[in-house]
Amino acid sequence: MALNKNGVLSWATLIMIIVGLGLIALGAFKYQEVAGYGFAAVGVGFFAVAWVFNALKGRV
Repeated sequence: MALNKNGVLSWATLIMIIVGLGLIALGAFKYQEVAGYGFAAVGVGFFAVAWVFNALKGRV
């Protein structure tokens, strides 16, 4: 299964969205104190990087 550059970026985007959702869920449901804000902020950062990866598809 040979992946081209767009395939790799697609998989990276999907994985980063899943990890971002997991971090936001940890911040919302597991850690109710201040640490939850940190988990949620990192999850939003994962979404931002996934957005960049998605925008790079077809340009690399």
